[in-house]
Amino acid sequence: MGSRGRRGDLWEEHAGWWQAHFTQGVDPEYEEQILPLVAAWLPDRGRVLDVGTGEGQVARLAAGPGRGVVGIDPARAQVSEAVRRGGPPGWLAYAQAEAARLPARDGSFNAVVACLVFEHITDAPRAIAEVARVLRPGGRFLFLLNHPLLQTPGSGWIDDRILGEQYWRVGPYLVEDETVEEVEKGVFIPFVHRPLSAYVNAMAASGLVLVRMEEPAPPAGFLARAFEYGQAATIPRLLMMVAERVR
Repeated sequence: MGSRGRRGDLWEEHAGWWQAHFTQGVDPEYEEQILPLVAAWLPDRGRVLDVGTGEGQVARLAAGPGRGVVGIDPARAQVSEAVRRGGPPGWLAYAQAEAARLPARDGSFNAVVACLVFEHITDAPRAIAEVARVLRPGGRFLFLLNHPLLQTPGSGWIDDRILGEQYWRVGPYLVEDETVEEVEKGVFIPFVHRPLSAYVNAMAASGLVLVRMEEPAPPAGFLARAFEYGQAATIPRLLMMVAERVR
């Protein structure tokens, strides 16, 4: 969600696909895992920025008495839908903006959330620097990603019937890779793979210190969708890092 041009157009074009498949209780990974993790790690009070808010499900979760939320997304179609779906009056606002150019003053937020967003941002170091800039000292960054190691392009469960072995194949993890994937017939979404060290080092360079990391097993609702998913029950799809601004 970082650069414009064709990449930005794809998010505008396919916003409806995202809204239909990953919101309003449809997706078990959001309902059973992602949203509860965000709720558990958000500060009780203060201002929260939701980067790459999409249609606003994380922003709506976070907003309420004592916790004002601003959700930003580069896709007008997502922001429009977020506004339409509403939320707690007076505690929630939306704006069209990019992660690498956040429309906020230095130190103006107590927490920033980025949920499955940085996989789509071309200039991750700049976006992470922007997150650090808008956080107050001691502010918290909740950073959720498709697991960079175990969800690397080319990774997947291998059932080798010739050798009689089953294992999880990891793709070329160290190779930074920017692709446009057809995630469903006629639906093309841009993805960027980079190793975990690229994110951690960018956070460190911006004064964000890692204080917690979670690698949860896939939730029950996801595993129940297909028999073969159960074979990969010990392979995490999600990575959550919690960092705090120290300077």
